[in-house]
Amino acid sequence: MDYAKKIMYQSNYWYNDGLKKAQERDMNGAIIALRQSLQYNRENIAARNLLGLVYYGIGEVAEALVEWIISKNLKPRDNIADSYIRNVQDSANELESINQAIKKYNQCLGYCKQNGEDLATIQLKQVIAAHPTFLKAYQLLALIYIQTNQNTKARQLLLTARKLDVSNTTTLNYLREITRQRGRHGKDVDRKKKKKDEAVEYSLGNETIIQPKRSPVRELAGRLAVLNIFIGAVIGAAIIWFLVAPAVNQSRSEKLNDQMRAYSEQIGTLDAQISAQSKTLEQYRAAGEEAQTAVDKANATTASYEKLLSVYDQYRAESVNSSELADALLEINKDSMSDNGKNLYDSISGDIFPAACKRKTANAENSLDSGAYDDAIAELTKVLTMDSSYNDGKAIYLIAQAYQGKQDTENAKKYYQMYLDSYSEYRYADDAQEQLNALGGGTAADGNTGENGTTGE
Repeated sequence: MDYAKKIMYQSNYWYNDGLKKAQERDMNGAIIALRQSLQYNRENIAARNLLGLVYYGIGEVAEALVEWIISKNLKPRDNIADSYIRNVQDSANELESINQAIKKYNQCLGYCKQNGEDLATIQLKQVIAAHPTFLKAYQLLALIYIQTNQNTKARQLLLTARKLDVSNTTTLNYLREITRQRGRHGKDVDRKKKKKDEAVEYSLGNETIIQPKRSPVRELAGRLAVLNIFIGAVIGAAIIWFLVAPAVNQSRSEKLNDQMRAYSEQIGTLDAQISAQSKTLEQYRAAGEEAQTAVDKANATTASYEKLLSVYDQYRAESVNSSELADALLEINKDSMSDNGKNLYDSISGDIFPAACKRKTANAENSLDSGAYDDAIAELTKVLTMDSSYNDGKAIYLIAQAYQGKQDTENAKKYYQMYLDSYSEYRYADDAQEQLNALGGGTAADGNTGENGTTGE
């Protein structure tokens, strides 16, 4: 029991941690905490329902429905998950819009694989407009903007994504990459500004000439060297055209290839995540029936223990007669309990059943005399359940008479034959044989019986 309490405590601890993080929009942290809670107690309904709400909050409607369906299977009644599922199902237009948005998102992944970033950008904007909480759509569009050096747009999208989940690692990594690129760009601007302050610019035809500041004495010599500079510029342009330009083009091609490889890796990761989520959905659906069976078994065991404890309390207090206590014991599923529970059951029933059998047999005889055969059958059935051999089979003989009285010939024959098979030497054997013969069936056990239950020759 101490171990079970510790498990429940840990499950509730992680649930409270997940609830706190969800309130702070730390969706990633909330998912981790709530999954940890369910690891300790997979039947923690509050944790499972909250996990569904967290998934729904970041646009993962399918994952949310999975958690709510499992929750409903575990607790069919008085479960708020039923309301969540019904609200999603009732919003048919919204659900269809979300479904279309997810399909378009998957198409965008294909466009990115085929170098179709422009088409992907257009479609992702439509996805975000139709499904404003779809976190992955924000992240993919921001990634495309980062790869095309549109960092301002990417940053705006990522800030919106961070509002949906403040601790999502993918969003934070993208924001850090934008910050790093901005820092590098700022350093380049400062370097160019410093060089500009230290230099003098002037135009020569279509060319802009940049030279370091010179003293007045050297300016005259510089002017005389303008012609040489012009010639050098022409030669330099020719060198750039024939030698440098091919290298630059090759560098650009390599950079483009690197970007494509990065796209492929990102898309591969997203495909793997989608595949894993689909498998998880199938596993949860397959586990639904097993979970329901386990819940039913656990509920039956709990109910048996509760009834046994209630009977035990009444038995100790002697506040209820033996017949009513016996009825309560018969409702308990003894096989579902542990050895201690079975021992307690046997201890109580050993004291209660004999007196209860006597009282119920007397009640049954009164019912037979008054023609209330159903009442007699009900009482005698309980007697046979408590002690099938009670009073040398008298309960078997009486229930056969009750069935005969209500014209149920088959059951009457069955119980007369049962009495003759086991109690052929007792007081009711002769009458049982006569009644069985009158009903047209059955044979007596070996030997003939006399009226006093002794074997005749």
